[in-house]
Amino acid sequence: MVDVTANAREVMSDSAGVLPRGGRLPASGDGRSAETWKGHIVRELKHRDLSQHTMFQDLIRFYTQLLEKTSLTKGLLSSSIRRPRAAGSAPLSSLLQQRSQLKKTAGELAYQVVELQQQIKIKEGVLEEQHTRLLEEQRRLSGASDTRLELRARVELVQMQNATLKEKYDNLLKEQRVAETKLREEKVRGEHLLADMMKWKKQAAARMNSRNERRSRFLSAPHTPVHQSAGGTPAGRAMWSQTEIFLSFRAREAHLAPVARSKVNLDRIKRVCFSSSSAPSSRSASPKNEKQDEATERRHTRLVRSASATSPRILTSIKELFEKRRGHSVCSLEENLVSPVRICVSARVPARALQVLDAHEQDINAVRFSSSSDLLATGGTDKVIKLWEVRAGLLTHRGTLDGSTEGITCIEFDPMGFRILAASYNKSAMLWQLGDSVPKVTLTGHSRKVTAARFSSVLHQVVTGSGDGTIRLWDLQRAACVRAVNVAKYCSDLVCSENCIISGHYDCQIRVWDSRAASCVQMLPAQGKVTSLDLSSDHLQLLSCCRDDCLQLFDLRRWSSERVSFRADGFKCGSDSTKAVISPDGCYLAAGSADGAVYIWNVSTGKLETRLPDKHSSSISAVSWSLSGEYFVSVDKSKRAVLWSDI
Repeated sequence: MVDVTANAREVMSDSAGVLPRGGRLPASGDGRSAETWKGHIVRELKHRDLSQHTMFQDLIRFYTQLLEKTSLTKGLLSSSIRRPRAAGSAPLSSLLQQRSQLKKTAGELAYQVVELQQQIKIKEGVLEEQHTRLLEEQRRLSGASDTRLELRARVELVQMQNATLKEKYDNLLKEQRVAETKLREEKVRGEHLLADMMKWKKQAAARMNSRNERRSRFLSAPHTPVHQSAGGTPAGRAMWSQTEIFLSFRAREAHLAPVARSKVNLDRIKRVCFSSSSAPSSRSASPKNEKQDEATERRHTRLVRSASATSPRILTSIKELFEKRRGHSVCSLEENLVSPVRICVSARVPARALQVLDAHEQDINAVRFSSSSDLLATGGTDKVIKLWEVRAGLLTHRGTLDGSTEGITCIEFDPMGFRILAASYNKSAMLWQLGDSVPKVTLTGHSRKVTAARFSSVLHQVVTGSGDGTIRLWDLQRAACVRAVNVAKYCSDLVCSENCIISGHYDCQIRVWDSRAASCVQMLPAQGKVTSLDLSSDHLQLLSCCRDDCLQLFDLRRWSSERVSFRADGFKCGSDSTKAVISPDGCYLAAGSADGAVYIWNVSTGKLETRLPDKHSSSISAVSWSLSGEYFVSVDKSKRAVLWSDI
């Protein structure tokens, strides 16, 4: 009741603007006016209650819930109040104080409810934002899944295409091998046919020569001429003249025919022609000279006599024929010369560096001295070979050999020093003439990089080894592969001796091949991957360098697995292509280490002779000893070349 009165007062104060003029309510006597302002108050109360209820509906609901939760507390308080009343000791003021405390607590709880509601709204906003991000990530994930499926389908398609291409490639390889086999068979057959044809031609020429000799003896013997036996009539003499002319023409043709087919010594023909051209004067001078000329002429073959007896134009024609044939050959005349035998009596042990220079723009992989020891060749990953002239303890750049599309792995001079053979990463080997900057011959056929290329003991033949596990023998005159051996193991290096090829492989084996039969005749086990091989100058000792940081020396006269091992503290093989060499006198071994030092061993003692440090900043890849034994060169992976000597 108290609350209603207070509310009424508040409404009255709020609704003062709607009271009658004067601010006072009508007298109670006027019943109609009293009903009017009472109704107005009730309406205003209802309106305010409705508006406040709408604004604080959620708060009222939470407050109601809190009141329900505090019902237990009220019960406890009521019970505590009842007890004192029963006892009659608690005053009314304490109850009012408890009531005000409860109202204060209820207000605090209402404030906490408002704060919690705000926090709930914030959390709902964050949750909605996270839900939106989750939906976006799900969309991205679905797109990535679709892309992954698409890429997987493309990968499967590419794998199928690669398998098809590989199958086609294998079929083409098989067809190529079959074609090469047929080609070799046809070449052998053609050689046999040519030999048979030459044999038949020789037999026919011999028969023709025999008939001509009999005819000459018959004509030179004293007898009655045919034309006289024919009665001496003009018709008989005319018939004999025609027969004689015909036989003479056929004899001349039979003599000249083998000249164009056979190999003729030009100097011999010149001597015979000059002797025949000067024969009349000498014969007229003395009968003795005439007999000597005739004896000399008989010692020559009938073929040469026939050529010299004809016009001097025969000599010119034959010479031009041979010059044209040589012009189409890959090999020049000077390359057919026999190489001189150079012997080093005593090699110098290098003690100090004469020159240090950056020889290439990138890593250097190979180095080699020429047989004359005055020319040095270096090759690296910059795709060129550089030639250096060695004079007075200095290296002077002489020229550059281009033509390789990838890095150089191996360099070799021919015994005469006229040609340079190199192996390359581009699956081929190339041959340069010393005066040319472009390769004269390119030998292709390997399926992986060519690791080694050497001149064979047979003239105009070279041997190559490759990472594809094959060793190939090439004919330089035809620029074609004449024999291929499939080892199925990575070939790292090879050397050639007389009728013998020795190859080193990554399967820790050294194989000895008979170059005539292309068959492996012996296998020498190694202690690790073979990185390089080298032969002594007398071809009696074989040096191998392996990845087990050890050099091994074999005696080829015994052809056994016995070997002498050379090790040193600090020596470490730097790569799978590290090169080691034997000194030209066979007394020392040299190799470069991963620490940039050169190690040299004494063969007779088996101990380390010297160590040359401080000139290389990276792993040494290759070394070379000049054939004169005077100079020694080392190259590394940091473009540096060092010239050493004991001077």
